[in-house]
Amino acid sequence: MVENTARRLGEEKVSKLLWQFSLPSIISTLASSIYIIIDRIFIGQVVGAAAIAGMSVTMPISFIILSFGMLIGVGSTALVSMRLGERNEEEAETILGNTVTMILVISILTTLVFLFFLKKILIVFGASPAILPYAEDFIRIILWGSVSQYILICLPNTIRAEGYPQKAMYIQLINVGINIVLDFLFICLWGWGVRGAAMATVIAQTTASILVFHHFLSPNSPLHLKLINLRLRLPIVKGIIAIGGAAFTTQVAGSMINILYNQNLARYGGDDAIGAYGIMYPILAFLILPVFGINFGAQPIIGFNYGAGRYERVIETVKKAILASTVIATAGFILLEVFARQMFGIFTEDANVIAIGSHGMRIMVMLLPIAGFNLVSGCLFQAIGRARIALMLTMLKQVVILIPALIVLPRYLHLNGIWISGPISDVTAAIATIIVILPEIRSLRNKSSHGVMGTVLLTQPAKR
Repeated sequence: MVENTARRLGEEKVSKLLWQFSLPSIISTLASSIYIIIDRIFIGQVVGAAAIAGMSVTMPISFIILSFGMLIGVGSTALVSMRLGERNEEEAETILGNTVTMILVISILTTLVFLFFLKKILIVFGASPAILPYAEDFIRIILWGSVSQYILICLPNTIRAEGYPQKAMYIQLINVGINIVLDFLFICLWGWGVRGAAMATVIAQTTASILVFHHFLSPNSPLHLKLINLRLRLPIVKGIIAIGGAAFTTQVAGSMINILYNQNLARYGGDDAIGAYGIMYPILAFLILPVFGINFGAQPIIGFNYGAGRYERVIETVKKAILASTVIATAGFILLEVFARQMFGIFTEDANVIAIGSHGMRIMVMLLPIAGFNLVSGCLFQAIGRARIALMLTMLKQVVILIPALIVLPRYLHLNGIWISGPISDVTAAIATIIVILPEIRSLRNKSSHGVMGTVLLTQPAKR
């Protein structure tokens, strides 16, 4: 089974392989964004725009959970992919076991810290007295079930790296399906409001997490979760943190940015502006998450072939992933520019929220077409273990440019200053990415023209 996966990743036509790996990821990410959209629609229509605003101010906490999940998930997936490319399944299984232990430790620590300081944290994040009860009711339940969220952030990517992108997709679809059904029951029929939305999320994610563990405990999995591998090994932990550091920094910066967004929105637009941003987020996610699906599909292909010395396939994968991501991002840009007001009208009938949100979203997505290039380039550096470059690009966009822009521009341009900060950081990141990715591609071409490592590795017997 491992041999077949190696042959596919190392020899099958790249365009076909990228499609096979990315399509399930795209479907999974779209399904995730659909349930967030339906969640917000139910809350907006049944409870009201204030409830959406309350859920919106909890987003920095969700970003922090995501940041630790990405730290572990991106790092472990890259290492697993490279070890499979090197035909070292024993080491890959050790990485899997260490990943599970890191998930358990991080989930317990973050949950306890957030619950202890929850009210103070939410007030800092921009919660007014009117929306604070909604925020507390929602995120408290989410935190108690966050271990399942960590599992679903980290381990489905490892399933993809094994050569099972469809199984990862089915697990996510089951998660989404359960969530939507329970949302309807808990919010629309039983009137549980934001608590119902949170309970639906936790129950669905717990069910999906059980399916993830079932995969790694079954004899059909190329990699198996073993008790002996749960003991943390410092070199593996360091390797996971080193590679996943860029993704972690991205999400931590995202949390800081979200706090700044909420604080500025509260200052210059009030709860209506926060509610508009809470609607904007799932709409943007729906249109940009397919690009992340391309990344998830490309990462195991890049990591495996880099580990196997097949550098020409790494270059081809990156090119095709950038092209596909740019097409998707451009289509999203067109939809948002043309139908912004109609999209907001699905969530709420509040005319002020619709006006603020549709205007702001059109500004924020001005440079959306270049998002695919930025994201896939970062994926390349993460997948081949060049974590410092990926981290540098992340720091430039999120910390050096965007955070100062959010601090300075709203003072002079008010809400428009908030909206335009994103496009400014996007174009700066694109220029920097071009500067660093071109030498990397040239280096890979040189290695490809002088090396035969890939052929040797692909014909070696598997290590066991």
